[in-house]
Formats: sequence, structure tokens, C-alpha cells
Amino acid sequence: MNYHQSWAAKGQHYGSRNRHLLIRSMERAAVNIYKTDSSYEMLVFAPGRIREHFHLEVKGNELVVSYTPPDGFPRPDWVRREYSRGGFERSFTLNESIDAANIVAKYVDGVLQVTLPLIAGREATQHIIPVS
Repeated sequence: MNYHQSWAAKGQHYGSRNRHLLIRSMERAAVNIYKTDSSYEMLVFAPGRIREHFHLEVKGNELVVSYTPPDGFPRPDWVRREYSRGGFERSFTLNESIDAANIVAKYVDGVLQVTLPLIAGREATQHIIPVS
């Protein structure tokens, strides 16, 4: 099976200095975060991964979420590849309103869901900065 895509369809990044940025972005897992009354919920979209190879760690005020594929993980000769099942590492800064000791995670249907519980009464301060 052969696959052909025109140079124009490959976009401005193909063959340019920025191509490595495009490739790097495919290796990362996309993340969505939303807030509930009692927590922040982080959804790390990582289909095709193995649950036991995720690693979550709090380092100071950062949450590091990473994945390392197992040794011998198959690397096919791709005809087309739009996402990676490979390794990644993402870091997120935690503020004082997060109860870091009680963060929990579960991997279901290709999504790593991380619950970052809030400490009652310690909501992060917010203020408006005027633009002059």
C-alpha cells in the first residue's frame, strides 16, 4: 500500500526548520483541564498506552505526568502517522489551593484522568490587571 500527499497538503512546516516542532507535538499527549466545585480534573488523551507505564510525581509545586513505552514496543514502518503511542512528559504548576497529597489518577478508554482536589478555603487569589 502506498500513500501520497502533496507538498501543499503537508503544510508550511513540512521540510522547514519548524518540522521538528510539528513532530514533537505529535509525540505529546493532549491535555484538557476543567474545574469542579471540589477539584481540577485533568484529562490526558493517550490512547493505545499501557496503564502500568504511566508515571505521576509531584516535585515541589509541579505535577509531572509521563509515559515510557515498554522495551520492545513495536515500531511499524508507518504509511501515515497522526499521533504517537510513544513516550511523553508533561509538567504542570500546582498552586497552593491543590491538595497534592491526595491527587488520584485512573486510565480508562485511552484517557488518563487525574483528579487534583482543592483545599477548602484556599482558592487561588485572582486580580485584574488593567492594560494601558
